[in-house]
Amino acid sequence: MIADRINRVQESGTMKMKELASKLKEEGKKVISFTVGEPDFGTPKHIVDAAIDALNAGMTKYINAPGLPELREAIAEKSRTENNIPCDKSNVLVTPTKHAIFQSLFATVNPGDEVLLPDPSWVTYFACISFAEGKAVPVPLLEENEFRMTPETVAEKITPKSKVLMMNSPSNPCGSVYTEEDIKGIADLAIDHDLIVVTDEVYERIVFDGAKHLSIASLPGMAERTITVNGFSKTYAMTGWRLGWLIADKPFFKAINKIQQHTITHAPTFIQKAGVVALTGPTTDLDMMVNEFQKRRDIVDQFIKETPGASAPRPRGAFYALMKFDADMSDQDMAMHILNESSVLTTPGSAFGDMGKGHLRISFATSTEEVKKGMAGIKSALEKL
Repeated sequence: MIADRINRVQESGTMKMKELASKLKEEGKKVISFTVGEPDFGTPKHIVDAAIDALNAGMTKYINAPGLPELREAIAEKSRTENNIPCDKSNVLVTPTKHAIFQSLFATVNPGDEVLLPDPSWVTYFACISFAEGKAVPVPLLEENEFRMTPETVAEKITPKSKVLMMNSPSNPCGSVYTEEDIKGIADLAIDHDLIVVTDEVYERIVFDGAKHLSIASLPGMAERTITVNGFSKTYAMTGWRLGWLIADKPFFKAINKIQQHTITHAPTFIQKAGVVALTGPTTDLDMMVNEFQKRRDIVDQFIKETPGASAPRPRGAFYALMKFDADMSDQDMAMHILNESSVLTTPGSAFGDMGKGHLRISFATSTEEVKKGMAGIKSALEKL
């Protein structure tokens, strides 16, 4: 009775582990969860106040599907000045970030079209490609390349059926940041092979050690073939607000807007007002959060270095480490071993693709104290093998 497209898609590996963490806590068990990528910080007060003020002002009615004009203009201004993306508000569609990815693929992929994507990559990419009836073509990310997508590995996977290339830098689940050389080389491939690029840049502000984020849409010849996806969840600790955006050339924008009109219509009006304040307000809280994430990154990196049989490239962005382990068991079994031995929850790497097998994703978006205790627990559990 259920549609075949649903049966082709696995449930979210990250949500599955989050639900397990919630269940254990409801049972009164103390666990440290390194599962979901949700900053432990509260949304900055000036953003919360803006939403409350918008509600009190009666901003509870329909608006046009692309979003609040004031927010679309703020996003375009930010994207021009910070990312060098040539755009104006007519290129901006406000929508939850995950929905932006779904809509982008649904609007561009025909049945059988090949979609190149990083492997490992965020679990939802595979699902969205499947829902659009495309064929996912994984591009392997290698530990020796710091889990970056390189032009060489992309080129090996391009065929006459390739239509879309998905990118994610900084990366979930790897914590990698693509270099300028990587992105320029990938842009050349996209132009040479007439590929559409869907780039997920939701972690762009969370970078460490002086790493720089480069938006591929800023490069010559790329704005007209790139859909840039971004959002508020990670940068402003607004995960539950479900607010993001995409920037696209007019033909893509028109197609995606049609999907939005017939699905969610638009993101909540009063929340969009808070988005304006987030983009145009002070960055003190943002800077504090990134500094704390870098301190936690350092703790995770040091523990991994000190743990026999464990390895991971030093994360340069986002708040994840993809840790390889040297043991004769699956990543699902390893995750349960660590849970049973140390009450620490991680996400099995296989949830993110075949190249994630034999790894665990560690999200250090939780408190510094829990990061220290949790990493000590992982180290202890591995040493018992």
